[in-house]
Amino acid sequence: MAMIFSRLHQTLLGAVALLGFSALSQAQDSPSTQRQRLVVVELFQSQGCSSCPPAQANLNAIAGQPDILALSFGVTYWDDLGWKDTFARDAYTQRQWDYARAHKHDNVWTPQIYINGHTDIVGTDRAQLADAIAHANSSGPSIDWKQGQVVVGAGQPSAPCDVWLVRYDPHMLSVRIGAGENSGRTLQHRNVVRELVHLGTWSGAAQAFPLPPAQSSALSTAALVQVPRGGDILSAAKEAVSP
Repeated sequence: MAMIFSRLHQTLLGAVALLGFSALSQAQDSPSTQRQRLVVVELFQSQGCSSCPPAQANLNAIAGQPDILALSFGVTYWDDLGWKDTFARDAYTQRQWDYARAHKHDNVWTPQIYINGHTDIVGTDRAQLADAIAHANSSGPSIDWKQGQVVVGAGQPSAPCDVWLVRYDPHMLSVRIGAGENSGRTLQHRNVVRELVHLGTWSGAAQAFPLPPAQSSALSTAALVQVPRGGDILSAAKEAVSP
């Protein structure tokens, strides 16, 4: 009888330990404790630039990865050289210039990729891009989506930060180029940025920012918390798509 009681006692202890380990594992894997950090990969390119298609192809290849926010920005300074980029906007050119000034660059160029607003590379080398993504890090506030608002959680920024709304087209877009360096080619674009909206400033307290109406229901939405004037991106989040 004592041996049976001993075995039963050991079985119960093992079950309790197993339940405890399971609960601990669930707590460690909880979204509230293990929030996935997005790596933001921004490509600045132009359809008039013959060096850009390989970098765009590299961005297209990672555009669907859940842990990466890949964004393609068309810039305008190639528009007078034979072909006007169909996706380019002055605001995107200004964003690249903000990065250039923050990183002490004398000029801007294409193609150029920024990783979390911190590291910049040309972007044509797939291995170099993968390495830069692997070494990216961020430690900013949480970002959530609630009832037509983006909610930035509490934190302790060293200075007030910009909150950006980005809307981009997740579909593969084909553009036939009729002039310039890429004349006669059909270029493939994915995650083309169509809207870049400054929602406001986050100073450390939890804050909600109303979302403006989207130009198209076909666009995906993301939000960034970023040090102003081309500084590091502290946090990023994609808005979940309703089933």
